[in-house]
Amino acid sequence: MLAAPETRPNDLQTLHSELAMPYTLTPGRAAGVFLAEIANQRIVGSRFKSGVVIAPAQDFSPIDGEDDPELVEVPASGTLNGFTRVDGAIIGQIRLDGCDNDFVHRILGSVDDLAVGQRVSARFAAEPDTSILAIEGFLADPEIAEGQVKPLGDHADPVEVVPYKLRLQYEHSYGPYYGRMFDEIKTNRVIMGVRTSEGDAALLPPREIDDISHKRTGTWKACKDTGTIRGCSIINLEFLGQTRPPPYVYAEIVLAGASTRLIHMIDIDDVEEAKQRIKPGTRVRAVWGNERTGSLSDIERFEVIDG
Repeated sequence: MLAAPETRPNDLQTLHSELAMPYTLTPGRAAGVFLAEIANQRIVGSRFKSGVVIAPAQDFSPIDGEDDPELVEVPASGTLNGFTRVDGAIIGQIRLDGCDNDFVHRILGSVDDLAVGQRVSARFAAEPDTSILAIEGFLADPEIAEGQVKPLGDHADPVEVVPYKLRLQYEHSYGPYYGRMFDEIKTNRVIMGVRTSEGDAALLPPREIDDISHKRTGTWKACKDTGTIRGCSIINLEFLGQTRPPPYVYAEIVLAGASTRLIHMIDIDDVEEAKQRIKPGTRVRAVWGNERTGSLSDIERFEVIDG
């Protein structure tokens, strides 16, 4: 019987990973015109019936929710109301002339030369861009005259769709429990769990506290790489984030010796045949890959055990 793991901090490896999700933004009429016209070096704002002017342009007033604003051109100059330094860049709150809100953007130059209340003006990028980056940033400009808000007049068609991607990089510490499990997978192709606080069945993934009793878990236990399907779905459509082309089966598998479900995939060739062969209660076994990375991807897939 293997000893229970210690829970003190250690120097086990960390998991380097990234969450990424591409999607599209629909900016709407006002913001769409703002994005289209900023490529023409014009800053578009919204003037509401109350007289409030905000930039960038919005379809609704952030003050009282008023809608149907008049689109106007606001000056590319203003007053610095505040600033901070983030990762070497200076981000400022600029009250563009004639506006009632602060326009947040990069401030160019040295933070030592900045002061709240000083005049600034925009520097546009050399290449047109239908994004806020069409403005490179704002520069201190003590001689710039105060500009006036004026009617926009004819304007470019609004940008209707903005491709976007959210990306989050992170590091996850394995700790002594996940670390042992992944190390055993990589080194010995053995799937290790820990016994529950009151029985012999193993918890996968291993953990310090039993989910049911909330007591310390017991000793290590090697689970078999065969098991039984407890739930499954046949995937025959493509969607974002898939790690393999369809069709395949997404299965929840209880390995022999374990009490919790391991999620993995079963490759299939024929959907109709899979409906007959793969279901809760079907016995499966792991098919190990040639590469050893110390993760569940070391198991390429599971396959049905005939009979």
